[in-house]
Amino acid sequence: MFQSVLNISPYWLLVLTTLFWAGNFVLGRAVHLDVPPIGLSFWRWTTALILILPFVIPHWRRGWPAIKQHWFILIVLGIFSVACFNTMVYLGLQTAAASNSILLQSACPIFILMLSWLFFREKVSGIQVIGMLISLLGVVTVVTQGNPETLLSLDLLNVGTAWILAAVLSWAIYSALLRLRPEGISPFGFFGLTVVIGVVALLPFYLYETSNGRPMPVTPVSILSVLYVGIFPSILSYLFWNKAVAELGANKTGQFIHLIPMFGITLAVIFLDEVLQSFHLIGFVLILGGIYLATILAKRFQS
Repeated sequence: MFQSVLNISPYWLLVLTTLFWAGNFVLGRAVHLDVPPIGLSFWRWTTALILILPFVIPHWRRGWPAIKQHWFILIVLGIFSVACFNTMVYLGLQTAAASNSILLQSACPIFILMLSWLFFREKVSGIQVIGMLISLLGVVTVVTQGNPETLLSLDLLNVGTAWILAAVLSWAIYSALLRLRPEGISPFGFFGLTVVIGVVALLPFYLYETSNGRPMPVTPVSILSVLYVGIFPSILSYLFWNKAVAELGANKTGQFIHLIPMFGITLAVIFLDEVLQSFHLIGFVLILGGIYLATILAKRFQS
C-alpha cells in the first residue's frame, strides 16, 4: 500500500510534503499551551525513530566503517538538524505567530548561501549579494511588522521571534555543512543517524523541562500531536521529498519549498484565526524575490 503511495506523481508528493511541513508550524502554535515545546520535539523524533528503526538498522550495518570514521561530523549534523532546528521552532511558537515564523523560515536559502561563503569561501556574485540584501530586507519587514522605527527600539525581537531566527540559522548551518556528509552511508541510514543523535541530545533538556513544571501530558491532544509530527512532517515528508528529487532533480524539486509559506499562512488564517497583514505580503515578496535573484537568476547569468 505504501509503495503505491510513492508511485503517485512526484508533483503531488511535493505538494503533500510542503503541506505537512507547513502543518508542523501551525500545529506547534495551536498546541503551545497544552504541549511543552521540548517534550513535543523529543517525542516527535522518538516516535519517528521507533517506526524507522527496523528498516534503518541494515543501512547502519552496511555503513558502519564510515560511521565510525566520521562520527564527529555526524553528531554535529544531527544536533543542528533534528535537535536544534525543530526544538527552536517549537520554542519560538510559544509566543510567535505561525504566519510570521513560516515567513522567516522561508529566508533560509539566503542564510545557507551566506554560510557557504563564510565556511567554505564559496564564490558569491554581485547579483547574489543583491538577492541576499533584498531577502534580508524582507526578513526585517516581517520582524519589525513593517515599522522601521522598531529598529531603534531595544525590544526589537520578542523571545519567540528570536527562537525562530535561531532555528533558521541552525538549519542553515546544517545545510551548509551537509557537503561534509560522509560517503558510504545511505541517505536513509544518514537520516536515521541524525534522528538517533537528535533524540539523545534532546533527552537531558526534555528531563530538565519535565522536572521544572512542564511534563509531557498524556492526553488526546498530545498523543495526536506527537503522531502527526512524528509521522507526517518527519518520516513521510523525508521519503516523499527524496522520491521527488530522484525523479525530478534537486533544482526543480527545490522550487516547491516556496509552497510552505502559502500553505502555512492559509492554515494559520483558517485554524488559528491569524490575520494576514500587508507586511506579511511585502516581506514574502521581498524574501522570495531575493531568493530568485540569488539562486535561479544568478545561475542563468553564470551559464
